[in-house]
Amino acid sequence: MPFAASLGAGLLLGLAGPVAGKWNNPACVALGVVFTGGWSWVCYAFLVGYFRRSKIESALLSSLGLAFGVVAYYLFKDLSPAVPVGLESGTSGENLSTRILVWGIAAFALGAPVGLLGNLARVPGIGGLPFRLIIPLVAIFETSMRLTTEGDGQGAVVGVTWNVTRFVAGAVALVLVGHTIWSWWHARRMRSSKADEHGAGGGIRATPPV
Repeated sequence: MPFAASLGAGLLLGLAGPVAGKWNNPACVALGVVFTGGWSWVCYAFLVGYFRRSKIESALLSSLGLAFGVVAYYLFKDLSPAVPVGLESGTSGENLSTRILVWGIAAFALGAPVGLLGNLARVPGIGGLPFRLIIPLVAIFETSMRLTTEGDGQGAVVGVTWNVTRFVAGAVALVLVGHTIWSWWHARRMRSSKADEHGAGGGIRATPPV
């Protein structure tokens, strides 16, 4: 993933949630729920790390991208007249700066380890499986917690979005586990077949002429 593309994706991530929140139709509400969820931000940092070969670059670009996203998120909510300033209506400019600083630092600190985990997920086979399962598990945990603690106070679209996200995350986790197991079994079978072929070939002896 090129440097500019990773930072650009971070900016788009920061803008996607508040932009979608400007409209009240179900599709935009669902998009706003998805892109303002913590798991989607973790997923971004993870994918940046996954698509970089260098561990240092994975950590650095993930941190920078998340920080850029936080700045874009709060600035858009402050500048857009259709969206309340900051997270609450009437938030002062000083409070906005504080939010950007606090959450920007938190995002920068979070991005490095998540990007590194994404880079480790590149390890093929069973060794990289635990890292590849991080995002589905985070999505399942977050949506389950939200449904338990916030589900009753939210609209139907929000609840459906959380349920769909949890279902898709569970399906992705099962696919990742199944694919890894199948790949491991297939590779083992191929090694066994090659070993049998070599063994059979080694047992052939030329018949001496009479």
